Amino acid sequence: MAEPTPDFDPVRSRRQTIARLNDAANKLGYLLWAIAMGCFVTAFIIGFKGPLVTMVTACIIAGSILLAPSIIVGYAVKAAERDDLENGR
Repeated sequence: MAEPTPDFDPVRSRRQTIARLNDAANKLGYLLWAIAMGCFVTAFIIGFKGPLVTMVTACIIAGSILLAPSIIVGYAVKAAERDDLENGR
């Protein structure tokens, strides 16, 4: 196995990859919640019909599944970066 160069840190590289994927999941989760709110307002105005209620429910569930771990991972990545900077790594 090759020695890492001083400029390349595999841990930070992996952390950046995780942060990028986490940001995408975060944006998609919030987008799904926004769609759910829009569908809810529409359903409230025109009446709660089956497809709109299903759409609201599906978007809230999918958004929550994405957002719950995404928020936690986001805080973990930020804390790890902050710890590295404080300890001079």
